[in-house]
Amino acid sequence: MQYLALPFFVSLIITLLILRFQNLHGKYTADHDLTGVQKFHARAVPRIGGVGIMVAMVAMIGWLFVSGNVDAHAFSMLILASSPAFFGGVAEDCTKKVRSLIRLILTMIAAALGFYLLDAGVFRLDIPFIDLVIAFWPVSLLFTMVAVGGVANAINIIDGYNGLASMVSVLILAALGYVGFLVGDTFIWRTSLAMMGAILGFFVWNYPRGLIFLGDGGAYFIGFMLAELSVLLVARNPAVSPWFPLLVIIYPVFETLFSIYRKVILRDIRADVPDGAHLHMLIYRRLVRWAVGSKLPAEKTTRNSMTSPYLWFLCSISVVPAMLFWQHTWILQLSVGVFIVLYITLYRRLVHFNAPRWLLIKKTRQETPDNEQE
Repeated sequence: MQYLALPFFVSLIITLLILRFQNLHGKYTADHDLTGVQKFHARAVPRIGGVGIMVAMVAMIGWLFVSGNVDAHAFSMLILASSPAFFGGVAEDCTKKVRSLIRLILTMIAAALGFYLLDAGVFRLDIPFIDLVIAFWPVSLLFTMVAVGGVANAINIIDGYNGLASMVSVLILAALGYVGFLVGDTFIWRTSLAMMGAILGFFVWNYPRGLIFLGDGGAYFIGFMLAELSVLLVARNPAVSPWFPLLVIIYPVFETLFSIYRKVILRDIRADVPDGAHLHMLIYRRLVRWAVGSKLPAEKTTRNSMTSPYLWFLCSISVVPAMLFWQHTWILQLSVGVFIVLYITLYRRLVHFNAPRWLLIKKTRQETPDNEQE
């Protein structure tokens, strides 16, 4: 229980201190842009919630060494490896000047450190020809760097509403920890619990009121940890299908891939150009905003938070079968396909204003929804 409780309370307190003294750092750390295409908050909000999560994990390192835990060294190496991804994100949170490509490269460097320090590499995909190729370590290293960087970027992409990325990450960590426990990998399930605790400590202040945001530092750090734990779980446990972590993380990963397709292929723009057409934004505009439609700041925050549970449910549709069939590659592959079809179907229906009626929220105001940009 201490693996969950200690990081939770450290993260809870550190995040509270960040909020308490935001008058001292808000000039640099708060998100003051309230009108951008991907902005859905009504006031300037600190975006360094990842600091509390990282501090909680560092505190966990100290506790593990003091208690003589056998996983202390591996845990510390994992947090050390994550540092380029985390600090690159925090630099963007504070300066707003670190390009997305630089942050991606830093995360890939972090993946290379994990490969060297922990043997965290992708060496099999249960696809015969490809497995022969990635068994060659330079290919495995490159593939691992791209995969880890992609997952970290994916978490950053879905970090658009109060509680969305953080609770999705908790669901993913729960699945990784569960399977780690089943195969007797104490490092995986303990680290998963610690990350869950640290994220939930932040979640208390983020959802539903949106008092603080993860920021790029938090999103890239969490994304890196999700990817590394996925890689380590498969690398250390031959019984676990490599398609298990893919199915667990398929929501943010496919959101990213679909976003690239939508921008580069359909719209002929760069993949890193922000737009307002992500699935979570369509859910906000098509399912939530019409129900709570005034310009009052409090109601803007309300509908922001009302969006996230839709995506938590969507994520659970992939997480649950992954936990049930973590050893069965063909079922996991089929489930990945089913999820992709479900995602595209829902996306198309939202684009064409044809959302399923059971998804619609009962309108809480009689006035016509406003058309303000959010």
